[in-house]
Amino acid sequence: MELLNTHPIKKSDLGFHGNLFGGKLLAWIDAAAAGYSMQLCDTPRMVTVSIDKCLFEKPAKEGQLLKIYGSPSSLGITSVTLYMEARAHNVYTGNQVIVLRTNIKFVRIDEEGNAIPINEKGRKKIENLIELSK
Repeated sequence: MELLNTHPIKKSDLGFHGNLFGGKLLAWIDAAAAGYSMQLCDTPRMVTVSIDKCLFEKPAKEGQLLKIYGSPSSLGITSVTLYMEARAHNVYTGNQVIVLRTNIKFVRIDEEGNAIPINEKGRKKIENLIELSK
């Protein structure tokens, strides 16, 4: 998996119970995945089409780093699905625990918002990464 983003968890990121607010985490994950899909497909014209069930496994706390990792898991004609993990990183020990994992699907679109095929260069890049992860 590739490290896509790192966020320090601040007081303003916390919800009512002192944990990282789930909505903030989902926004960070979607943004990181969107950027990664654009990078993989060599185009800024990638849009989120679905986010699978999100499993919030552990809380993340103020002062930890939230590290977001991703890897492509499947490839369609017009779409790529990314497996995403968010991990709370303890800066003192280096230990990481999975906070959330999900799959997010992106579709390549044209100027009018219609789905179009992912180009051959992007397809090869994604296929190689999927093969490496097996």
